[in-house]
Amino acid sequence: MSDLSQLRFAAREIFDATLIAIDAGNAVRQSVRACKSELTICDATFDLTNRDIYAIAAGKAAYPMATALQSQLGESITAGVVSGIAPRDTSWRLAPRWKQFEGGHPLPNEASFRAAGEAISLLETANRKPGVVIFLISGGGSAMLERHVNETISLQDLQAANQRLVNCGASIGEINSMRRAFSAIKGGKLAAYAANCDQITLIVSDVPIGEERNVASGPTLPAPVGSPKASAVLAKYNLRRRLPAAIVRAIETEPTQWEVNESHLRWHFVLLDNKTALEAAAAVARQRGFTTEIAWDISDQPIEDGCEHLLRRLQELRTKDHHKSRVVCLLSGGEFACPVKGDGIGGRNLETTLRLARLNFSTPNVVALSAGTDGIDGNSPAAGALIDSTTMERARSLGLDADDFLRRNDSYSFFVALDDAITTGATGTNVRDIRILLAAQ
Repeated sequence: MSDLSQLRFAAREIFDATLIAIDAGNAVRQSVRACKSELTICDATFDLTNRDIYAIAAGKAAYPMATALQSQLGESITAGVVSGIAPRDTSWRLAPRWKQFEGGHPLPNEASFRAAGEAISLLETANRKPGVVIFLISGGGSAMLERHVNETISLQDLQAANQRLVNCGASIGEINSMRRAFSAIKGGKLAAYAANCDQITLIVSDVPIGEERNVASGPTLPAPVGSPKASAVLAKYNLRRRLPAAIVRAIETEPTQWEVNESHLRWHFVLLDNKTALEAAAAVARQRGFTTEIAWDISDQPIEDGCEHLLRRLQELRTKDHHKSRVVCLLSGGEFACPVKGDGIGGRNLETTLRLARLNFSTPNVVALSAGTDGIDGNSPAAGALIDSTTMERARSLGLDADDFLRRNDSYSFFVALDDAITTGATGTNVRDIRILLAAQ
């Protein structure tokens, strides 16, 4: 396979097949079973005799997860709350017993507040006659389900704080340490409203492997051991003067530790994560006969370093596999750190592909695809982009200055001009990013 168009097609095929493999609804359907008065979720079993089932879904995968749970349990669900990206078709239709909200993302909105209020009310009802509560949590839930820790914090304060946090270059763990300080539901606080209930949290993870307590800032799980103090993050990124005063006060008066009772009543299971996506992508690449390697260590670096590591590793793979196969495939995942300084349209995947093209991507018969599995890259309508060894030449012929687009964080506009942006729309899942590099020998 030396034809560039075939390599481009293969990269897209691998990505599309990966999206099918990480379908959040399918993951729930495969994990939940009900038979008479018994409920089995993953490897936990619950007696439902004279007990009600309640459900709360929040995040980018909220609707497909909730719909899948409904398909498995039907009218056994007494009531539910869902806050996510509203479905554009009828395949995710929920029964009237679900209260539905289109919470904001990447910033909370009024619907996020209302959804949190309804979730708390539902949990208080469940707690009076201890029932079973199923939480369906995915990335994006931090914004889509939110409630301030005190009345001095406004919605506008929360929006401003989250905007500055996601753009300051902090890791997701650092960002969540801050969010927990000014939220009334994060870090296990939401689950505390139903302390007497059996609780099961099913997670579609958009955080590093093993850090599932950070998904949606962990509304049902306490902070990971060793999490940084919010006040330390505030100082590290010089945020004191850049955040609303009410937010800073909440951070500075944060309790040493929010106590969450992790008793036998609570279970949590990760249904899908970035590892799931990478292994699915590798399986497809190997089925095509490609020599395939997953670069597990190229994950969350600063974007400049990550791009350099990818190109170096791809060359090493080509050298190691010389003449053994027609095509080598290098995969990596995670989320490169990509601080935003300009006012353009783009995201870390679009910027990753632009930086790769700019660095040294002129070797014949090489392509790279970087895209978010949620279908949404930064503030753009794209999931990411696809480049090849002709990208920079084609850009120059159109008068496009790659450095200028990078300075303005306007990578989406660059790839729209080249017709190389990848647009999937919201996918209904969210397990971080995937990068696919292919090179013909």
